[in-house]
Amino acid sequence: MTDEQQRPRAAAVFDALGADYEKAFAGSAAHRRSLERLLGRLAPGSRVLDVGSGTGRPTAETLAAAGHRVVGVDVSPVMVDLAARQVPAVSFRCADIRDVPLEDGSFDAVCVYFSLLQLDRREQADVVGRLVRALAPGGHLVLATVPLDVEGVDAIFMGQPVRVTSFAAPDLVAVAEAAGLEVVEREELLFTPAHPEAVPEPHLFLHCRRRDTAAGA
Repeated sequence: MTDEQQRPRAAAVFDALGADYEKAFAGSAAHRRSLERLLGRLAPGSRVLDVGSGTGRPTAETLAAAGHRVVGVDVSPVMVDLAARQVPAVSFRCADIRDVPLEDGSFDAVCVYFSLLQLDRREQADVVGRLVRALAPGGHLVLATVPLDVEGVDAIFMGQPVRVTSFAAPDLVAVAEAAGLEVVEREELLFTPAHPEAVPEPHLFLHCRRRDTAAGA
């Protein structure tokens, strides 16, 4: 198998999209509301992990500007390069979150904005479980997705071929709760990315808190 074949498909997709992804989603008021909710819950200088950090905007940039210590992880080298240039106050790493060692209790908050959709359901649940264990007790996790009951569906996203897997909203809540999270707030809406090939898509934002003892901890 070649190196290209071994690379996660998501890396190739987001390498191709680059800054166009940021432009398409820059108008998401719900994403910014989500960040404001998180900021209102964090102590000064909190350590935050941004999973699927993309171009660094708006998530890492907003958190760093508020004085938090942010680490971004993204599988796309192009995205990581853009983020490092746009948000130099944040440490970005090009890696697959499934391969990143995470120390238990090492983060006060974790952000997962639309970054698990190209993993299968078992992988998504496993990643959420690992991220919960990486939270300090009482820490916060924001999980955003496109809440559809689909598994391994081939689609075109902003001109790029993707294979999408997701959970319906009640099932994602169940995944979060099974991992040791309490859902404290949620928002659902339709959003149309600013892209010629975009169509309205449902968005779900879950704001969660780690219970004192996370599942599997």
